[in-house]
Amino acid sequence: MMGKYCSIGMQTHERVAQFEKAKSLFKQGKFGESLELFHTLVWENPDETAYLSYRARVFSRMGSYEKSLEDFDKLINQSPYDTTFISDRAVVLHLLKRNEEALSELDRALNLDPRNPYRYSSRAYLKDRIGDLEGAITDYEKAIEMDPEDAISFNNKGLVEEKLGYKSRSKKSLKQSDDLIGYNTQENIEIPEPEYKNPKAVSSADDDPQNNAKPLTFSTFFEVLNGLVKDEKVRKDFYVFIKGKIKGS
Repeated sequence: MMGKYCSIGMQTHERVAQFEKAKSLFKQGKFGESLELFHTLVWENPDETAYLSYRARVFSRMGSYEKSLEDFDKLINQSPYDTTFISDRAVVLHLLKRNEEALSELDRALNLDPRNPYRYSSRAYLKDRIGDLEGAITDYEKAIEMDPEDAISFNNKGLVEEKLGYKSRSKKSLKQSDDLIGYNTQENIEIPEPEYKNPKAVSSADDDPQNNAKPLTFSTFFEVLNGLVKDEKVRKDFYVFIKGKIKGS
């Protein structure tokens, strides 16, 4: 809970106001300004997980992956069984090209949360990224077994099957995903907001500086997908969004 520890610097209401302002700047892509506020908040209250987790994400968006990892290490030291922190740390490790460690972290998150199909689909997504295509399909199939209406996993499984040359399997998977979501490119959709809006402000190999639309990156995919737990409308909108990005629309 914010304000768990008292500070002789700011009053509680001042910290709350600064935290909200820092988050707002982050979502606007004003990372430098946001980071300065989070630095102050963490200095005032170094054990507040909300401050540390946001600062870690700001560092990641700015391409300061080592600093982001330091904050995630602190968070996991405080909350060793928090699967969100573990999964987010895995993303940073992957961006640092420390893929074996990243995969190990996703294994740990899955072991702690084995009934959550998202843990399988997120590990599958990383396996696809690092070239373990058969392993990715196996994990997507497990995610689908646990959640047969997971159109995103069907879609991503179909894309991996296509890479492997399994054309009939790929076509079937992609059709299942479209049928589940009722995919229609002409629909008016509300794309879930990633935690930034200005891709040119991001110093990350994941982002294309020529793309002025909201980018679909590795970290964005994890971040948004992790928030789609029960909201069917948001899941559908995100699905249509990723279909559009894949087809280049």
